[in-house]
Amino acid sequence: MRLTVRYFAGARAAVGVADESFELPGEAPTVAAVLAAVRERHGDRATRVLPACSFLLDGIAVRDHDTTVWSGSQLDVLPPFAGG
Repeated sequence: MRLTVRYFAGARAAVGVADESFELPGEAPTVAAVLAAVRERHGDRATRVLPACSFLLDGIAVRDHDTTVWSGSQLDVLPPFAGG
């Protein structure tokens, strides 16, 4: 199962890339499994920034990390933004 993860602002700075593809085992992993793969790939920097982030799965806000991710999906990682 392949999907794309896109990183914005501080999340992009933490992991060092704007986006990347992941190949995950199984037919229907969860957002939690994707985030575990991100932490495994990028280590402490990702581990520090991810808890503060919000996530969009195919453009829809995800609050439940048990949400199923399908092949071809796109997960956006959005850190808190400042400003007004």
